[in-house]
Amino acid sequence: MSADESSKGRPRDRSAGPALMAAARELVLARGYEDVSIRAIVERAGVGRQTLYRRWPGKADLVLDAFLESVDWVRAPDADLGVGAALERYFRDLFVNLREDAPAIRSLIASAQGDAEFLVRFRERFVEPRAVLVAAILERGVEAGELRGDIDVGATVAVLHGAFWYPMLLGEVLDDDRAKTLVDIVLRGVAR
Repeated sequence: MSADESSKGRPRDRSAGPALMAAARELVLARGYEDVSIRAIVERAGVGRQTLYRRWPGKADLVLDAFLESVDWVRAPDADLGVGAALERYFRDLFVNLREDAPAIRSLIASAQGDAEFLVRFRERFVEPRAVLVAAILERGVEAGELRGDIDVGATVAVLHGAFWYPMLLGEVLDDDRAKTLVDIVLRGVAR
């Protein structure tokens, strides 16, 4: 096939994806996930349904991408921080982001309960990358002698994340004080 043959058809509009994600994010924040339709998203973005479906299998995946863009900046803190300071920084950064996005994230979690395939994608793209960051901080703490060598890193990650998922799901405030308290309580159980 020549280059001319492969380029037949309408070229893909590169601005459509960002426009769809912006529209999805704005609408979900304004109305809530359940009250946002594909039709409303494509109308707000100024594109057709097929444009959306060429990029995402459905609303849940589009909304997940839209909100992942805003939380992708959550990174592992500097390696020179001690384990307590690193965990606090991680959770403070995460909480800042979740203050605005928590209602949408709760909606995505609820949607994932009825869609096993989407649950896998949510876990792989949202939950697991953050768990890996926390595990790395804990492992650094073990190597530095700040934490006991016999801790179960996976269980400690689950405790730390469970302690923020639970209040987030209940709509409680996630702030700097919550981050500090969460880290202090867990570190008491695993510190040397």
